[in-house]
Amino acid sequence: MQEGNQTLIVEFFLLGFGDLHALKYFCFTLFLLLYVMALTGNVLVIILVLANETLHFPMYFFLSQLSLSEILFTTNIVPNLLRLILLGGGNISVSGCRVQFLVLCVPTVTQCILLAAMSFDRHAAIIFGFFNQLQFCRSNIINHFYCDISPVMELSCSDTSTLELVTSLASTLVIVSPCFFILGTYISIIVTIIRIPSKCGRQKAFSTCSSHLTVVCMYYGTLISIYIYPPGNHSVNANKFLSLLYTFVTPLFNPIIYCFRNQDIRRAIQKYIHICRNRIEL
Repeated sequence: MQEGNQTLIVEFFLLGFGDLHALKYFCFTLFLLLYVMALTGNVLVIILVLANETLHFPMYFFLSQLSLSEILFTTNIVPNLLRLILLGGGNISVSGCRVQFLVLCVPTVTQCILLAAMSFDRHAAIIFGFFNQLQFCRSNIINHFYCDISPVMELSCSDTSTLELVTSLASTLVIVSPCFFILGTYISIIVTIIRIPSKCGRQKAFSTCSSHLTVVCMYYGTLISIYIYPPGNHSVNANKFLSLLYTFVTPLFNPIIYCFRNQDIRRAIQKYIHICRNRIEL
């Protein structure tokens, strides 16, 4: 397809992790295992919350929505990533790239909203509106393993200055504001914990908060590094590594930290294990 003297790109080539060709089977097995574990944990959380009346409370509703957003996020990226690892790269149409980016935006923003209880859900629509207007007529090779905004913008022959500004402002609003809200909340919690007279009570409270805060720092830290930190200050490979953290690690840890350490969730699991054993014995 041509426009003037330029040939418009209708298909991209995702490089994935081509430099890890010698380890492709190890990486494929590792990422597949992590994906299955994350998917299983999050599906289990949703089933437990829906099936158990004792968990029909707002907190568990939001936890189930968090799990749903994790499933959508990882399923949008990981199956294609596994294909890229085996083949050493792969093609994706421009329209398919746009769809993948939209599906990437929705759960990412949703997770920020759920973690911080803030309403910035227009972020995805604003960014996607500008993203959808981009035309591509340069190289069709994306040095990444999914269609993210920065590597795709580098290939556009359109003026991306407005999109870069909107992305920076919207990302700051959506990512930094909830992050400060959460950190402020935890500072208040820590001050309260310090006042607990019981040493055992303080240790238990600190243990719970520290695990939650670890996930928050990991998730928002990677998002800030990728979308807000000046892109020229870290390499493409560093960017891909950071993307792996919130593609695999956070979805895997969220059910464990937010749900499976919860006494109500654990009792629900024990209840259904007991029911299954009784049915097997019958």
